[in-house]
Amino acid sequence: MQKPVILAIDDDPLVARAVERDLRDRYRQDYRILSATSGAEALAAVRQLKQRNTPLALFLVDQRMPEMTGTEFLAEAVRFYPEARKVLLTAYADTQAAITSINTLGLDYYLMKPWDPPEQNLYPVLDDLLSDWIATTTVPYEGIRVAGTLWSPQSHEVKDFLARNQIPYQWLDIEVDSQAQALVEATSQERLLPVVYFEDGSYLAAPSIRELAEKIGLYTPASQPFYDLLIVGGGPAGLAAAVYGASEGLRTLMIEKEATGGQAGTSSRIENYLGFPKGLSGADLARRATSQAKRLGAEIITGDEAASIRIENAYKYVKMQGGQEISCRALILAMGVSVRRLDVPGVEGLTGAGVYYGAALTEAANYRDKDIFVVGGGNSAGQAAMYFSRYAKRVHLLVRSSSLKFGMSHYLVEQIAATPAIEVRHNADVVEAFGQNRLEAICVQDTGSGEKEVLSGAAMFIFIGAVPHTDIVSEVVERDTSNFILTGNDLIKNRKRPKGWTLKRDPYHLETSCPGVFAAGDVRHGSVKRVASAVGEGSVSIALVHQYLKTV
Repeated sequence: MQKPVILAIDDDPLVARAVERDLRDRYRQDYRILSATSGAEALAAVRQLKQRNTPLALFLVDQRMPEMTGTEFLAEAVRFYPEARKVLLTAYADTQAAITSINTLGLDYYLMKPWDPPEQNLYPVLDDLLSDWIATTTVPYEGIRVAGTLWSPQSHEVKDFLARNQIPYQWLDIEVDSQAQALVEATSQERLLPVVYFEDGSYLAAPSIRELAEKIGLYTPASQPFYDLLIVGGGPAGLAAAVYGASEGLRTLMIEKEATGGQAGTSSRIENYLGFPKGLSGADLARRATSQAKRLGAEIITGDEAASIRIENAYKYVKMQGGQEISCRALILAMGVSVRRLDVPGVEGLTGAGVYYGAALTEAANYRDKDIFVVGGGNSAGQAAMYFSRYAKRVHLLVRSSSLKFGMSHYLVEQIAATPAIEVRHNADVVEAFGQNRLEAICVQDTGSGEKEVLSGAAMFIFIGAVPHTDIVSEVVERDTSNFILTGNDLIKNRKRPKGWTLKRDPYHLETSCPGVFAAGDVRHGSVKRVASAVGEGSVSIALVHQYLKTV
C-alpha cells in the first residue's frame, strides 16, 4: 500500500515550512507529507493524487489565504477526497467561519494559530483524526475474501461478524462472479457456503463464529483463572464497566460472544450522544471504547460466550462455551437484548435472505435503488431508515402506532419527515412475508380498519422490541415476567429482601438478588433503552462493585 498523504496549505512560506517540519517530525514514517502555498497549487496536487489513486488522509489548511480561503479550498477538495479529515488553521477572528464550515463542509477541527507546542496543541488532535481515518476508510485490498451468495443466511452472518469487528474483507458473489464460483467449486467439495479465504492460502467452509474468530486472532482464552471483576456482555454498559473497572485497578475480564458494541454497535448514526456534535456511528463508539478499555488494562474475549454461571460462597464461576471456566469476586451482567422475532408466516424461512433483524449495515449497498421495509417505531428503526435511505429507492417505515413521536427521539422524527426517500406508514402490521429463495413481498394489515395490502420489496429490516439474553442466569438471579433482571429496590417486596438474601443490608441500586452480581444496561428491568443510559449504568456499577468488595 502507498503511504497516505497529509497535505498542508498556507500562503506564508515560513508558516508552510513550519507546518511541514512539525508534520514530518511526527508522521513521516507512516505518511507522505506534502505542502502548498496557495489553494490553486494545492488543488492541482489533489487532482494529481486522485489520478494516481493515492490515498489522502488529512487536509491541514490555513483559512486566510488571499486568492482562495481555506474553506473555499476545502469545498473543492472534498469532491475528490470526501473521507479525508479536514482541519482549519485560524485566527481568533476566523472562528465564525470555522463554525460555519463544521455545518456546511463537515470540518473535523479548527486550530488557533500559533499551535506551539505541537506536542500539546497539534499532535493529539491529528492523532485522533488519523486514527479515525484509518479505521473507517477503505484501503487497497490485501486481506480476507468471503465467497457466497447474497441470499445465504450463513454468508450474511459471516459478513456481519467481520464488519462489526472492523475486519476488512472482499465479498465474492458466486452468482455473478464466475471466477469466484470456480474457486469455490475447486476448494469446497461439499459446496458449503460461505467459504472464507485467508492470505496464507488456507480457507474455512461454512465456519462457525468461534472458528472464524480463532482463525483471524480475535479469540484468545482468558489469561488467568481468576479475576476481581468479570463482565458478561460487551455493549455500551459492558464496555463502560470494563473501562472504569480497569482504570480503578480491578483485574477485569469482559466476555463478548460476537462483537463489542452490542446492538448499539450496529447503529448507523448516534446523534444525541454527549460530546459528539456531528454524531458518530455505533461501530465507531465501540471501537473507541474497546481501545480505551484495552489500553487501561482490561482483558477482552471475543468469539466465545458464557454457557453457564454458578455461585459458590462469595465466588462466581463462568463456564465458557469453549470449555474454560473462569472465577471472579464480582460479576456484572450486561448481556443486552436482541430484536424480538417477528412470528408471522414466511418470515422464518427468509431470515438472512432478505429478512434481517437489526440494522444489518453490511447488506445496505446490496439493495441500492430497490424498495425496502423497516419495521418498528423506535430510535433503532429510525436510524436504520435514515441510513438505508442513502441506498434504497424507497424506504417504507412500517409503524404500529399512529405517530412516530410515541417511541422515537424528536431529532429523528424531524429528519425522517425531511427525507423524501422515506415513506412512513402508521397503524401498519406485517402479517406475512412472501418469496421462494429471497424476500419478494410482504402483506401489511391496517390495525384500525383491518384492510390488507401486499407490497413488493427486496428486503425487510425488523426492530420490534427487545428480548433480554438472561437464560444463563435464570437459576441465579430474579427476573421479571419478561425475563429482564431485577435489581435494587425492585427486589424489595412488602419490605422484605429477596429470597435467599443473607446480608444485613438491602441490595445496592444495580445489584441483583445474588450479592456481588450486578446488572447494567438494557438487560436490567426498568432501564432506559438509550446508549448514554447504558454507559452511565456500566460506570456506576463499578462504584457499587467497590462497595461490595470492601465487605467480603
